[in-house]
Amino acid sequence: MGFKDNLKAELDYQGMQLKELSAKCGVSKNTLGNYLTGHNSLPSIETGVKIAQALGVSAEYLVNGESLAQNNSACLPIKFRKIVESLYSLDDDDLAAVQALVTSLQKRYSH
Repeated sequence: MGFKDNLKAELDYQGMQLKELSAKCGVSKNTLGNYLTGHNSLPSIETGVKIAQALGVSAEYLVNGESLAQNNSACLPIKFRKIVESLYSLDDDDLAAVQALVTSLQKRYSH
């Protein structure tokens, strides 16, 4: 996925409207809309960083869906982020059970 798709996915995930993002990052709603439609496919680096900061993710994440940050769930792909964020509400016993399940699945699919 590219910038347009990652931006759209992040807005959807956060339940944020363009108007709110515009207010947070100082980029006009029309310009943000152009990024989402592909009319203006990529922002400048400076603008991309402002958008990323307003969303609480890295610029790398918006560009390629990945991040250089290793322990920041906000920079994970959305399909993994929901899982990781839900783990924070589990107690130690539940976390151990999840780890056991993951280990079991890894063994199952490694053959």
